[in-house]
Amino acid sequence: MPNSYFQLKQFVIQQDRSTMKVCTDSCILGAWTALQLGHAKTILDIGTGTGLLALMLAQKSEGAIDAVESDPESVGQAMENIRETPWSDRIRVVEKDVRDYSNDEYYDFIITNPPFFESDLHSPVFKKNQVKHDVSLTLDILLNAISKNLKPDGHFSILLPHHRTAYFDNLAITNKFFLQKKLVVRQTPAHAPFRSICLYGYQKPSDVISEELNIKENDGKYSRGFTFIMRDYYLNLEI
Repeated sequence: MPNSYFQLKQFVIQQDRSTMKVCTDSCILGAWTALQLGHAKTILDIGTGTGLLALMLAQKSEGAIDAVESDPESVGQAMENIRETPWSDRIRVVEKDVRDYSNDEYYDFIITNPPFFESDLHSPVFKKNQVKHDVSLTLDILLNAISKNLKPDGHFSILLPHHRTAYFDNLAITNKFFLQKKLVVRQTPAHAPFRSICLYGYQKPSDVISEELNIKENDGKYSRGFTFIMRDYYLNLEI
C-alpha cells in the first residue's frame, strides 16, 4: 500500500486522497523541467494532482504558477500541500477541466504529466482511469489546451511512455510544436527505455538535444545522473 505522504527535502506531499500517488518518473519530470525554465515568470501545471510538480518548479524558480486540476479531492489535497510550503503565495490551484480553462494572459511555460495509457489495459475503477488513461483527456485535446495558453515564444514539457513518443511527436507537429529536447529514461542500463520527457516549442531547432538517464546502475545503486538531477529534492541523496 502506498504511503499516505511523500517526504522531500523542502516539502511534504500528502497523498491519501489523491488518485495518483507520487512516483519516480513524475519526480524526474519535475526536476528535469526545473532545469529548462530559464526566466519563466508565468507557469501552468496541467493536471496538478497532489501539487508535486508545481512545488518542484516553485522551489527552483521565481515564477507565478497556476495549477489546474479537475478532481475535487485532489484539488483539496494540493491546496493543503501547497499551503504548508514557503511558496504558497506564488501558486494558485484552480479546480477546472483544462479543456475549459483559459487565463487572461498566456504562459511562458507549461508542464504536464498527462493520462497517457491510451489503448492499454484499463482499470475497473473509473476515477483511476480518468487520471491514468486518456478516456477524458486525449493527447490531441491536451495539445489544443496547451496551444490556447502558451506564449508564442513559450515552451512546454511532457512525460510520455517511451513507446508513444513518436506518436505524440507527430501530433505536436500537426499543432505547430517542435521537439527541442528529449530525456530518455531507463530503470538501469540493462533495461529498455520506458519513459520520455520532452520539451517542445513553436520554433523549430537546428538540432534536437537528446539525453539518456538511468535511474539506477546495474548494481542497484542510484546512478550519478539520477543523483545529480534529484539531489535538491530527494532525502539522503548527495553527489
